[in-house]
Amino acid sequence: MTATYTFDVFSSLDGFGAAGGDWTGYWGKQGPELLDRRLALYSEEQRMVFGANTFRAFTQMLAASTEGSDVRDPWVTRMRHLPTTVVSNTLEKNLDWPDATVVTGDAVDAVARLKEESAVPLRSHGSLSMNRALMDAGLVDRVQVTLFPVITGRTGLDPVFRGAGDFDLELIEHRTLDGHIQELVYRPTPHGRA
Repeated sequence: MTATYTFDVFSSLDGFGAAGGDWTGYWGKQGPELLDRRLALYSEEQRMVFGANTFRAFTQMLAASTEGSDVRDPWVTRMRHLPTTVVSNTLEKNLDWPDATVVTGDAVDAVARLKEESAVPLRSHGSLSMNRALMDAGLVDRVQVTLFPVITGRTGLDPVFRGAGDFDLELIEHRTLDGHIQELVYRPTPHGRA
């Protein structure tokens, strides 16, 4: 049996994973339900999977953050202490992450192996280009989009699905958090393939 792989991503309504300008973390829309839900998701036994760029961004943000900042919310701290695989051909083996392993080579091959070998579910938060490639290869079982009620047309950064293939999505879970944030979990199927 292969492990379930979840591509977990935050997004604005117009499809951006982040924004510049004067937007703050979570686009300033987080509330207690979102933070509790994130902690519950990351309290489950699982293995994190990151690409090198996202992993570097997380470690740099954590190193530059102070206690009490959004970057150190309890779910992020929990995520940092989960077993983690980083797919990278450029990172060194000594990482500032408690239980991280670097795997070299192609992400599609590495994650295909992980799905076969892992006894626990796999989850990736962010790592947009890697996860688009994994979706195209049919390795993503669930796409979990936490949709924040903002449009970042002028300041949006990191288009979540730019360059992705075409997919039909089956909604398998949904919830509203703090009265305005949508958590949507889909099962993706490449469009045109049954």
